[in-house]
Amino acid sequence: MATAPTRTPTSTRKPRAHEIDMHGLTHLGKVRKSNQDHFLICELKKQMDVHLTSLPDAAALMGAERLAYMVMVADGVGSRSAGEEASRRALHGITQYVIQALRCYYTADSTDETAFAEALQGSALQVHADLAKLAEEDPERRGMATTLTLWIGVWPKAYLVQVGDSRFYLLRKGELTQVSHDQTMAQELIDQGVFTRTDAFNTRWANVLSSSLGGQQSAPVVTQLEQDWGQVGLLCSDGLTKHVSDERIKERLLQMTTAKQTCEDLLQDALDGGGSDNITIIVGRDIKKDPD
Repeated sequence: MATAPTRTPTSTRKPRAHEIDMHGLTHLGKVRKSNQDHFLICELKKQMDVHLTSLPDAAALMGAERLAYMVMVADGVGSRSAGEEASRRALHGITQYVIQALRCYYTADSTDETAFAEALQGSALQVHADLAKLAEEDPERRGMATTLTLWIGVWPKAYLVQVGDSRFYLLRKGELTQVSHDQTMAQELIDQGVFTRTDAFNTRWANVLSSSLGGQQSAPVVTQLEQDWGQVGLLCSDGLTKHVSDERIKERLLQMTTAKQTCEDLLQDALDGGGSDNITIIVGRDIKKDPD
């Protein structure tokens, strides 16, 4: 598990629902015949359901406190519809496993961040095993796999789970950082000093995953982050980053008016650049509107 430097957030309270600006979209692109990307934006809540009462206004008791915010992008790989199925099953599966891990996080020792990070990593590995078993049992599913980039916010902490080459960027104080690390053969060759970044991405290794869910190898990386007001997060499949530079992404995020508009602008940039792959984008930020 990688851990980002610890900072003290500017506010200890979590953002309220109307202070969260988040949007996501997915697009076929201009070349592919099917969309094998999937994404999910959801709130995980602690809910109380009143079944029977004599109280005149029971609705006032039925609040649903937000425990966490979860965002995911999965980019499927495989012939026919296998890639789409892999990314879809991955999001369904990881959601169930993470809900279980989050229950343990809140009912046990919520300060044990290492245990929660290990549970998130275990969730990804369980989904990997589930997909690998499906592929082994059905010849038509052979080769099915998917990337996974998962961000889960448990204010003021956040956790990033990374498998494959879908990315997570963070814009903070005007500086854009790619927090995730591409798990591709090209990136491994760059890390080893065999190729420069430019040379490696012009080879056939650029699109070969060294780690995936359901593939030959899976090595989920969990990174702990600090949440803070004013930060902008971006999750995306490589359909965006194949055609849109980090510089252009930074420019769009700095010009951000709403998350929806920024997603649409980045999508258009990717389409204008060629749109050679499916494109999935999620953008989110917290905007303080109420006093502490």
